[in-house]
Parts: sequence; C-alpha cells; structure tokens
Amino acid sequence: MVVHQGAECRLRSCRGSSSLNSVKILGRYLKNGSGFFWREATYSRLLKVLGIDVPGYKMRELLDKHFANDGQVDIHKFNQLFNELDTQKHQETNRWKERIGTVSGAYQVSSEKQDNTVHTIRVEEEVAFSNWINSNLSDDSDLKRLLPVNPQGGELYTKIQDGLIICKLINLAVPGTIDERAINKKNLNTYTKLENLTLALCSAQAIGCNIINIDNVDLSKGTSHLVLGLLWQIIRIGLFNQIDLQHCPGLFRLLREGETLEDLRRLSPEEILVRWVNYHLEKAGIQRRLNNFTTDIVDSEIYTHLLHQIAPNGSGVTLSPLGVQGNVHRAGAMLDEADKLDCREFVTPTDVAAGNYKLNLAFVANLFNKHPNLPDPGADEIVEDVIQETREEKTYRNWMNSLGVDPYVNWLYSDLQNGVVIFQLYDIIRNGMVNWKRVVRQFHKLRGMMDQIQNCNYAVELGKQLRFSLVGIQGKDIYDGNQTLTLALVWQLMRAYTLSILAQCTEAGDSLPADKDIVAWVNQKLNSNGKSSSIRSFQDPSISDGRVVLDLIDAIKPKVIDHSLIKSGGSVEDKMSNAKYAITCGRKIGAKIYALPEDIVEVKPKMVMTVFACLMARDYMPDMKEASAPVQPLIQH
Repeated sequence: MVVHQGAECRLRSCRGSSSLNSVKILGRYLKNGSGFFWREATYSRLLKVLGIDVPGYKMRELLDKHFANDGQVDIHKFNQLFNELDTQKHQETNRWKERIGTVSGAYQVSSEKQDNTVHTIRVEEEVAFSNWINSNLSDDSDLKRLLPVNPQGGELYTKIQDGLIICKLINLAVPGTIDERAINKKNLNTYTKLENLTLALCSAQAIGCNIINIDNVDLSKGTSHLVLGLLWQIIRIGLFNQIDLQHCPGLFRLLREGETLEDLRRLSPEEILVRWVNYHLEKAGIQRRLNNFTTDIVDSEIYTHLLHQIAPNGSGVTLSPLGVQGNVHRAGAMLDEADKLDCREFVTPTDVAAGNYKLNLAFVANLFNKHPNLPDPGADEIVEDVIQETREEKTYRNWMNSLGVDPYVNWLYSDLQNGVVIFQLYDIIRNGMVNWKRVVRQFHKLRGMMDQIQNCNYAVELGKQLRFSLVGIQGKDIYDGNQTLTLALVWQLMRAYTLSILAQCTEAGDSLPADKDIVAWVNQKLNSNGKSSSIRSFQDPSISDGRVVLDLIDAIKPKVIDHSLIKSGGSVEDKMSNAKYAITCGRKIGAKIYALPEDIVEVKPKMVMTVFACLMARDYMPDMKEASAPVQPLIQH
C-alpha cells in the first residue's frame, strides 16, 4: 500500500496527546485497513513517529504476537500494540525517577533524543541554582509571579519555561547582553514564550555558552539535564567575569617570583582561585594548601581559615568550626560563618563534605567576588600596565567557546598557541579537513615547544587550503602569541565559519558567498518588503544608527520590531539604543549574532558583515511553524 507522508505529519503533531487520538489519525488515511498490508518497516516507522523506537528483532516478535503473522492492518490491534509499548516506556521512566536519593542526592532520567541513554540529575544542583536565582533576582518586578522558585520538586523546570528567568540571568552574568525592551513579558502564549527562549539561547551563545544540541523546545519542555547544563554555564560565566586584573588590580599579588602579568593571564579562573585561597592561607600562617575543589575541602578546615582571613573587621567571623566533630557538622558550622559575610551560596554542608566540584567552585568564586581582600597596588609598588581584553578579542573568544572547543579559551593568545583549538575550529568549518594524525595533542617537556610550533605550521597550511590571506604569517607567530597576526587568522576562521553556515542554509554547497552577494541580498530583501533603507557596503556610514538592521529584521519576520522604540535622533545615545535593540531582536528571531552594539554604531566592517550574514542565514531557516511541507507519498510497499 501507499503510506502518505501526511499521516506521519499528523501523527507527529499528536505526540503528547492520548494514544487513542494519535492512532485514530491512521483511520482517516486507511479506510479501516481492510485488505491492506504493511511491512515490518512501516510499523517501526510509525511507532518511531509516536516516540517509541523498537529494535528490528523485537518488532518481529511483537508482530507475531499482535497480528498473527498476517501483517494485515487493524487499527485496534495497532492501538493495543502502541499502548503496550507506551506503558512499558513509562514504567521504565518511573523506575528511574524512583531512584531519587539512591546516588548521593541524584536521580536518572531517560534521554528523549538518544535511545538507551540515561542522564543523572543532581538534586543539589537543582537546589543551588534555584537559590541563586531567588537571591539575585528577587527584586525584579518582572519576575514577581515566578519567584521564589521552590528548590525542590522540579519547580525550576517549569519556572524557566517562558524564558524570562534565563534572560534575566544572562543579564546578571554579563550586564547589557539583552535589551529588555525586546523581551516578551506580558500576556504570554506558547509562541511568545518560545521567542523568549530563542532569545535566551542566542544570547547565551553570544556570551560563550555552548548550546549545541539545545533548542527552545528542549527548554520549553523543561528537559532537566539541558536546563541545568545551560544554567551552570551562565552562572559560571557570571561568577568568573570579575576574576581579572581589570576588575581586581590586586590580583598581581598572586604572582610568583619571576612571573609577569602575562603569566597571570594564562591561568584559568579555577587556577587563579586556587592561588587566591593559598595566598590567604599563607597570610594566615597555615601550612595546608589547596590543590582542588573536591577532596581538599571536604573537612572545611581550608574554608574556615579562608573565611577568617578575608572577613572585614567587625564581621564576627571566627575559627570556631575547627572544634566541631564530623565533616558534615563542621561544614554546617563553617557555612554559618560564611553567612556572616553574606556568602552562604551554592553549597550545603553535604555538598562540602561530599566534595561537589561545581558547587564548591561556585562557592569560592562568590567569596572572591564579594571579599577578595587583595589590596590595590600602593604608591611604592611598580606594576606593569594592565592590557585589557578588547571587544574584538572577547567576541572571538566567546565564539570559540560557544562551539564547545576543548580546552575552554580564557586568554586568546596563550590558549591558541599549541594549535589544538584552531584545529577544532577547522574541523567545524569543514568536517574532515584536519588530518588528526599530524596533530600533536600531548606535549612533553623536552620537545613540547617544537611540537606546538609544528601544530601551528600545520594550522597555517590548512588556512591556505581555505584560501585565507596569511601572507607573512608563520606557525611561530601563533606560538609566540603575536597579537596582530593571531587576530588575522582568527578573524578569517570566524568569517569562514559564518559563511559556511550561510552556504549550508542557502544550499550553495562549497561555494561561499562573497561580501557583494550578502550586500545584494540585504538590499533586495529591504526593497521587496517596501523598505527605503539600503547599504552600499559593510562600511556604509548609514549603518551606524542601526535602523537598516532593524528594517531588515522587520522584513525577515514582521511584528517582532516595536517601531515606537526606534530612536530617530542622530546622537550617539540614540544610535546605541537602536543598535542594542537591533542586536537583541536579531537574536530573538534566531540569528546567531556575536557582534556587539558598539560594532554597529562604530561601523566595524568585519563585525557588521557577520551581523548581515547571520540575518541572511536566518532568513533561509524559517520557523517550523511557518513551513508547510507538501504531502507526498513514501515508497510504495
């Protein structure tokens, strides 16, 4: 028989409704099924559409049981088969949920995307993230109906489903990332909630979160492991955002003999926090040293000495927890001392005694942010000038991290000097182009320098294969951290990535669009939608007020832009207001924009190009709800 694709589409739309309603869809296409026959693959395919994936050998056993080997279509029998499998699936899920508390405050849930995959959910993370949200966002008037979040019972997953909390949390982590004028706040429906979640995801990506394999539907469903993973990344970025020389000049005190500020920049935030703790232990005359955030802190002794050392005069913090017996009880007493500093965040006594890495790392980072106790340089202390990370460097770093490179990039130049991250970017841009047999990943002391330079030479070679302009750039320049030449390579990597995504969306194959093609598309799109604005190039001064970007977004997806919010003045403030609104609205419709509002106002051609290219790619990826696939027959059986 011919099975129409329409039946599968209707079945997909019914997932989540009653099984009988789902199966009844078939009746509209099969005329009671009399005289028709399906093959085993047809049953498997339709069950998979309904959310049940059955292995071939098991499918044959089930058909023998329910259809007596005749294979004849019978809607009622198919319904019985579906109900049996659906019940088994939910019984297994319930068994996982019943394991709550059996694995150190953890439970397991099955993956909806991967068969036979189980994710472990830690209750302590649910509690910690809920409490962080409550303590930091409780004064936000937009969240009155949502806060406080009950730390237990899974309320976290329902409270984040309209996107408001995640958007606010992103702005807490990196202030100004989202223009709140673009957030849907009132009279929310399913569509406007999904818009908020799309905005949250694209904005999280822009600040360096890895959101691969996460979409707005996952968040809308409250998929626990994906929600916790995203929240942890956002919170981590916010906590680490202040751990640098710009925000804390006193960090220079953590330098060891013979080191420079450049050496300090090479350290990850975790490594800096370890040094910070040990600095205060040394100041307190304590012999113990911290090496990790797991086994070294379980007895709370290091924490107790740290709190006593960083506490301001008159805070009343004491060393009394040292006299308490038992790790859990001692941790409770230590947290009572931390409470005097308004720093009882993220961990419970059990989390400390169990050595939970994430939560203890967050606890120490929060301590550092509130009470670093690292005096600024004095008049008699000579400290070299602090080189601040530029907007361009931060944008590139966030872009790399959002793609999930390993290791995480903290300082652009030192973290690229062995070439490993660069190879990962090449592999993302063009899968399979890197010959990993030529790449050295483990570096030994004796020949480590030569291996890293060899990697960088190969990285330059691959760039030439992609027709990058690399005149005068050698592998040694990347290894040495030459800022100008490293940035030249990184920009071309980001440009190639952006254009490769655009080429995939436009089905252009390996043919990457040129700048003139993007400019032509922008003007055609604007003109065909009755807009009077246009651009001559990515250096066009008219771009600076952001209105052409707003017009383009309005042309791609009408009714997203609130035209009453667009400023018509020519002041820098008006231009910045429009640019912030444009960037946020672009992300709201799903454009993966990494550029900042300043890039538009200052008309930085490189970043402006990425904005228009990302909007062009978005235009070729309409929402699923906006697309209507034609009903076509599948292969006849």
